[in-house]
Amino acid sequence: MLKIGDKALEFCLPNQDDIEICLRDLKGKWIVLYFYPRDNTPGCTTEACEFTEAAPDFLELDAVVLGVSADSTKKHRNFIEKKGLGITLLSDEDTKMMQEWGVWQLKKNYGKEYMGIVRSTFIIDPDGVIKAVWEKVRVKEHVAKVKEELQKLQATSETC
Repeated sequence: MLKIGDKALEFCLPNQDDIEICLRDLKGKWIVLYFYPRDNTPGCTTEACEFTEAAPDFLELDAVVLGVSADSTKKHRNFIEKKGLGITLLSDEDTKMMQEWGVWQLKKNYGKEYMGIVRSTFIIDPDGVIKAVWEKVRVKEHVAKVKEELQKLQATSETC
C-alpha cells in the first residue's frame, strides 16, 4: 500500500457519467481519494452519505472527494440517484488501480479467503504527494477525521 510521502500513482478512470477523470487533471487541488467495497451496502452507503454531507466543507478547503470501487459506472449512477449523493464515484472494474495502490488484498470472511477491497482513504496534496493514509477504515466518524486532518495539513503547508 502507498504511504505518506509517496507520489500518488497516476490514474484515469470513468466516473458515474462515463467521463474519464485523471489525476493529472486535478493537479493543484487537494484530493480525498477513498476506496470502498460496494455500492448500496450499509457501510459504503453511510460513508458516501457522510462524504456528501461534508462536500461543502471539502469544497471550501479546495478539495475534491473521489470514491473508487470495482462497481460499474451504471451501478454508480444508480447508487448516486438512489441515495442522493453529491460526490464523484470512479469505476475500477478491472481493479488495476486498486492493485497498484495496494488496496486490493487477500481478505478472510467466515473462513473463506478471497481478493477484495480494503476500505482505505488517502489525502493527496496539490503537488501529487500522499499526505495522509487510513487503512482498514471504520466508517463511524471517519469523514470528520479526514476533514480535520486535511485542515491540519493545509494549515502546516501554508506556514512552510
